[in-house]
Amino acid sequence: MSDTATLAGLNPATLADALKVAGSPGFERWQDQIKRTGGCADPIHLRGWVLHKDKTSGEVLHHYSTEHEPGGRLRIACGNRRASRCPACAFTYAGDTYHLIRAGLAGDDLRGIPATVRDHPRVFATLTAPSFGPVHNRPDRRVCACGTRHAPDDPVLGSALDPATYDYAGAVLFNNHAGQLWMRFTNRLRREIAARAGLTQRELSEVCQVSYGKVAEFQKRGAVHFHAVIRLDGCYDQAPPPAWATTDLLTDAIRAACRHAYTSVSVPAARYQPDPKKSAITQPARTFCWGRQLDIRPIRAFGDGSELTEQAVASYVAKYATKAAESTDTVDRRIGNKEALELLGIPDHPRRLIAACLDLHPLYPDRKLLNWAHMLGFRGHFSSKSRRYSTTLGALRQTRADYRAAQERQARGLDDIEPDTVLVLADWQYAGHGHTPGEATLAATIARGLQLNRETARQELPARLALEGAAA
Repeated sequence: MSDTATLAGLNPATLADALKVAGSPGFERWQDQIKRTGGCADPIHLRGWVLHKDKTSGEVLHHYSTEHEPGGRLRIACGNRRASRCPACAFTYAGDTYHLIRAGLAGDDLRGIPATVRDHPRVFATLTAPSFGPVHNRPDRRVCACGTRHAPDDPVLGSALDPATYDYAGAVLFNNHAGQLWMRFTNRLRREIAARAGLTQRELSEVCQVSYGKVAEFQKRGAVHFHAVIRLDGCYDQAPPPAWATTDLLTDAIRAACRHAYTSVSVPAARYQPDPKKSAITQPARTFCWGRQLDIRPIRAFGDGSELTEQAVASYVAKYATKAAESTDTVDRRIGNKEALELLGIPDHPRRLIAACLDLHPLYPDRKLLNWAHMLGFRGHFSSKSRRYSTTLGALRQTRADYRAAQERQARGLDDIEPDTVLVLADWQYAGHGHTPGEATLAATIARGLQLNRETARQELPARLALEGAAA
């Protein structure tokens, strides 16, 4: 759809607001601000000033104030990782996650990660949730248990075949304890590796380390599972591991760790009776462990003909780093009560899962199920890594910030001045966030234009590289 068609399809009030913004005296500067945020859907508004002075002479090198900005405000990106909330910032977050994961697979000289990590034992593992009852699915594109051959976009996929017998309470409690289950898995994995190497855990820590980067994904049924890059290193940073550390040993240890009795989380029985005249709400004791479906595949270097290359794994992890429970047709904001479920029009299966969170909250108040009902109980980090796996998201953001700061210094003619000789004074205040309806429409148009430019550049890159190679 063209931008003209988009404007033509707006309601009169939004169209009038968009035309007002586009016709305002500061529109070009507003447009520049939004471009600098990448087309952010919910920018943060700041008021304030910044002053750069020479420490020795006291000379004012640069002074900036939001006084002359549109609306007297500077707009910066919100930084939200969720694609459902801000596609522009989610794109940046996905890019950072891609580079973080790929650096741990292929190395990164700029961040001190040696290329020799490519030779380390490394696998891509998927750990799934157990069954909480039969659901509508597409088993190898055969007929579902309900007797229907479902299309890939059938909205019934993932929902319970029999809602009356489906364990909704178990499903949300598993999601709520999934982070603890992962921690127990990693602890057990180290023990399994040590046992196969004939070492104690202390001896293992002196010669070999387990590094990982993982991301959580919601299945259509509403159960969370983890995709993880798991790698074996030497005892210091990303040094090569011992000769006995092989991909086969790592794979076998992962399977054993997932199946071991220690790798489980126990949830005690609970009882809650707010009214003596009514029946008490009870839940039985439960023990959660990983599901039977466990996929472990070795990761190959780029260009060896393997499907599961470093780039493919990094892209896959980055893709799910910007998604959350909204992929199951729930909402991406907190829900305070059951009445809101009816108003929001949430489909039956996720609505039952959210209702289970609300019902279970009084029984397990320490699990904060009320706060995480919109996440179907999951309260862990969607993407995380071990300390030695790779660089950090903070380091990647700092690299980007330093690059932009260098650009700004060059634009102001300050690039020849040592940063240590400059005193920076600043005063910033929060002044709101978001767009008016018309601004939101124009910002979305800017975001689409930036995305189109990126896609065009990506498509032209192979041809440009080929031309440069031929010229050389």
